Amino acid sequence: MAPATSSTSSAITLNINGEKHRLPIDHRTTLLDALRERLDLTGTKKGCDQGQCGACTVLVDRRRVVSCLSLAVAAEGREITTIEGVAEGDELHPVQQAFLDLDGYQCGYCTPGQICSAIAVIEEHAAGWPSAATDDPGAEAGPPPLTPDEIRERMSGNLCRCGAYVSIVQAVARAAASHAEDRTTTTKETAA
Repeated sequence: MAPATSSTSSAITLNINGEKHRLPIDHRTTLLDALRERLDLTGTKKGCDQGQCGACTVLVDRRRVVSCLSLAVAAEGREITTIEGVAEGDELHPVQQAFLDLDGYQCGYCTPGQICSAIAVIEEHAAGWPSAATDDPGAEAGPPPLTPDEIRERMSGNLCRCGAYVSIVQAVARAAASHAEDRTTTTKETAA
């Protein structure tokens, strides 16, 4: 009896930046290659192609993912946000604006991954998730202080060959402060 053959490709639907894309894809295709090569979403960059530089970072269900190590088929049915979907129309996301205002980039190659990662970092911090730099994760209620060391630790999966780290840390801190203010305002409005 001959062994059953299995197909190595299928048609999948990816929900990217709020838009559904149906495409036939080889099961071995990474999410990065599907985005760049199949859907022409070239904002996400291919750096090391080994999950070490963070240039390909996107958000999947609002969590950071290095898309060069993620299979496109595994992202089916999940909400994918690339750098192209971060802004609201012509209004930049607060993280994008902070990077622009504080020169959190030089050549710009790593910037899309840095921005996607920073958005997730701010959400993780606001949710009270500790990092390796958090002094005592159980000592206080709420998130730990978002110090420069805390930001550097949380952003450590994203490399910048130009060395714009000082400005990147400042941009993340500014965007996080803006996020905290927005949450406080929303909480007060809801309570009123």
